[in-house]
Amino acid sequence: MVGSWFSFTWLSRDSLPLALLLLLLPLLLIWTGARKKATRKRPPGPAGWPVVGNMFDLGTMPHVTLSKLRFKYGPVLWLKLGSVNTMVIQSPNAAAELFKNHDSTFCDRRVPHALTSWNYSQGSMAIGNHGTYWRSLRKLCTAELLVSKRVNDTAAVRQKSVDNMTRWIEEDSLASRARGGSGEVELTHFVFLMSFNVVGNLMLSRDLLEPHSEGGREFFDAMNKIGELAKASIADFLPFLKWMDPMGIKSNMDRHMGKAMKIVAVFVTERVRQKKDSGTEKVNKDFLDAMLEYEGDGKEGPDKVSESNVAIIIMVITSSIPICVFTAKDEWCRDRVFVSSEKSLSA
Repeated sequence: MVGSWFSFTWLSRDSLPLALLLLLLPLLLIWTGARKKATRKRPPGPAGWPVVGNMFDLGTMPHVTLSKLRFKYGPVLWLKLGSVNTMVIQSPNAAAELFKNHDSTFCDRRVPHALTSWNYSQGSMAIGNHGTYWRSLRKLCTAELLVSKRVNDTAAVRQKSVDNMTRWIEEDSLASRARGGSGEVELTHFVFLMSFNVVGNLMLSRDLLEPHSEGGREFFDAMNKIGELAKASIADFLPFLKWMDPMGIKSNMDRHMGKAMKIVAVFVTERVRQKKDSGTEKVNKDFLDAMLEYEGDGKEGPDKVSESNVAIIIMVITSSIPICVFTAKDEWCRDRVFVSSEKSLSA
């Protein structure tokens, strides 16, 4: 008994590293075998560097690099971008095979870290994770918003929004000249307000912002910043850096997203209060009414849509159209449209 105790003590003190190695060796062999087996099932692709993978192999023109790699590895290419496994499809046949036979496997989305701010991704059908909530949201939008009747019924409202935008531009230009300026206007600001109010009437049956309101300018600036920050960062490819936020994208997104969410939440709170105060059923219901009154079927998806998620959905949808006005190319195109319209009217 004593001899056994001393033998055990000797083993635990002097041979502990060896014992741990003998215990971990089988696990290491199993992990290595599984890794090799998984690698054999993957499409071909260039070998990556440790940690960063193929991130630095793509160069400054990734689309050109990928096109060249197709001749070496074929139309289906496997890359490792940091810790993110990436499969590249570069032929119509391969794309058809993917969407026909493997759509359920690849239908999920990888959400940029910046767009997880304020749970923004939960209200987006474009970047939201596929699942019961996403399907419920798609069904709700299809049945209550993206229908021809609702669009046709609001033709007069859309025309009113365009007329208001034209009037605002003329007034702002005249005011600029009266101050001794050149009469130039910030076109993107007014197009944003017009687009936002058009979608606002489709969803909430009201204009949401005025050109000179404090909320309108604040929302415009916040959405402008959100559009600039809605991009991938190094933390998306190296997740262990998320807590550091090395590029500051997430913290800036939290700040500007919070400003926009605060403005949108006011619309939802007002409608909830109106429904409680009136006590009567609305005859003509809009998309906001449909979301607040939504009840699940008990099979999948949520039973109700929370007010916070309603605010997220409204902000996602109302911002999806106006965000396009922030690109210089779109602004040039709109200038050309206005010039063409003036020539047509003068003719």
